[in-house]
Amino acid sequence: MSMTDLLSVEDIKKALGAFAAADSFDHRKFFQMVGLKKKSADEVKKVFQILDKDKSGFIEEDELGSILKGFAADARDLSATETKTLLAAGDKDGDGKIGIDEFSTLVAES
Repeated sequence: MSMTDLLSVEDIKKALGAFAAADSFDHRKFFQMVGLKKKSADEVKKVFQILDKDKSGFIEEDELGSILKGFAADARDLSATETKTLLAAGDKDGDGKIGIDEFSTLVAES
């Protein structure tokens, strides 16, 4: 399964373009723009599984840094500041990574 099986290519391109500049990433706006906010809980879970590159059941900090590449291979990496901000927003239990429930909450809050 790829991201484009779940989300529109056009929406992904628009969202990535909107946050192409370094330190411009806003996860709330991004999740809205790619259409993730409108997806079912099951579809959000599938997106999480695509972003969980090592299949650990968590999106760790290094995976968060390359989260945009999960939407399109040619996307940029997040800066260290953007990565830390995203981790702080999503890591509700303070374990340093984002689990499926935390990811679902992060999307729902966007």
